[in-house]
Amino acid sequence: MKGYHYVYTLQSISFPDKHYTGQTQALHERLAEHNDRKVPYTSKFAPWIIRTATAFRNKERAIAFERYLKSGSGKAFLQRHL
Repeated sequence: MKGYHYVYTLQSISFPDKHYTGQTQALHERLAEHNDRKVPYTSKFAPWIIRTATAFRNKERAIAFERYLKSGSGKAFLQRHL
């Protein structure tokens, strides 16, 4: 949806224990970039599926949530709830 900022978690299809968290305004286009191997960090684990996506109207809140999910406690949260 236009005007939203998404925080997403991907799961590798080939390596199911591999996850990636990021944020974007264009969720499906960003997934395509990951699967087209245009993102160096995720290219070797493609293809990916979206496991979770949370929409924010406020970019700063999205960035803060992404930062949290990439922290130690955020990773633990994802493992418990993913």
